[in-house]
Amino acid sequence: MAEILPQDGTAGTLIGRIQGRAGPSVVAVRAEGVFDITAAAPTVADLCNAADPVAIARSKGQRIGSLEEMVPALLAPIDLQAIKAAGVTFAVSLLERLIEEHAKGDLSRADQVRKELNSLIGADVTTIKPGSAEAEALKKTLMARGAWSPYLEVGIGPYAEIFTKAPPMAAVGYGAEIGIRSDSDWNNPEPEVTLVVSAKGTIVGATLGNDVNLRDMEGRSALLLGIAKDNNASCAIGPFVRLFDATFTLDDVRKAKVDLEVTGPDQFRLRGSSDLSKISRDPTDLVRHAMGDTHQYPDGMVLMTGTLFAPTEQRKPDGHGFTHMVGDLVSISSPKLGTLTNRVNHCDKIAPWTFGVSALMRNLASRGLLK
Repeated sequence: MAEILPQDGTAGTLIGRIQGRAGPSVVAVRAEGVFDITAAAPTVADLCNAADPVAIARSKGQRIGSLEEMVPALLAPIDLQAIKAAGVTFAVSLLERLIEEHAKGDLSRADQVRKELNSLIGADVTTIKPGSAEAEALKKTLMARGAWSPYLEVGIGPYAEIFTKAPPMAAVGYGAEIGIRSDSDWNNPEPEVTLVVSAKGTIVGATLGNDVNLRDMEGRSALLLGIAKDNNASCAIGPFVRLFDATFTLDDVRKAKVDLEVTGPDQFRLRGSSDLSKISRDPTDLVRHAMGDTHQYPDGMVLMTGTLFAPTEQRKPDGHGFTHMVGDLVSISSPKLGTLTNRVNHCDKIAPWTFGVSALMRNLASRGLLK
């Protein structure tokens, strides 16, 4: 339990969802245990869209057990929100997307392409502010060399890449299996801080997310992004939403450190980290690119902010880099947000997603929770 919780335990305002006997329930995680607050907020979307989400989260509720007892029932701590993601928000991930593109999804060519691109770009993209005059000058230079790319367009251009990671209700939570396609030979986890945003565009809290990516699929064509990103159980979010309060603010998000550990059935172990302070666009800027006058989300949204982590370690003696194996245990942790842990399986071997928005509405109505 010390691992799943943030380092300061239950000092913050922690919101989750569990699969209760009567159906999905919104819960608050406190020092005294787990409290069902569904009567005050039938959905997490309702809670996050309220005038004072923290006040609702701290409403009395009904104690239903200890956190240890409730862990097997944990769901992703969001429900009706749109699940969005920002891509190419770190210089390292920008270079890795370029490598995928130039290698056409072929893992065996990645090392050679990496060397070629570093020579061709000839600039430290970590110092370039997206949309700046310097970025525009580099764009013209690379276009003249025939080296411009859609990834450079969103990595250093004026517009961020924002895409739909999964439909509402499709994310899995702590302890669930997370999916990769069986026809993918080059894929990896993407550990990310995930913003929780109200319908008004206000960031009300954060959680952790795993934006699983099939690098071979996306590398063949940017138009295969949907196949590379949105598959059965390919999005994990959790373990809890931590709302902004006196113990946790947007500045904590801006300087968040995210650690990743992958432990494989082949005894392979991979560790890495991501530092949000190195992001190329501020979290509030990413939210403005995702929603506003031109795009609204009446139930709010969650927004994965991108990752600095792009593993290149050799997994096999005769291999060409990292890719997942069925059975990998993936743990994503951050001091203020706790730990999200999932085990990898093939998407078609994981139980299909069947409980969607209409099922949730019928369930809540049958319980007399919709007003």
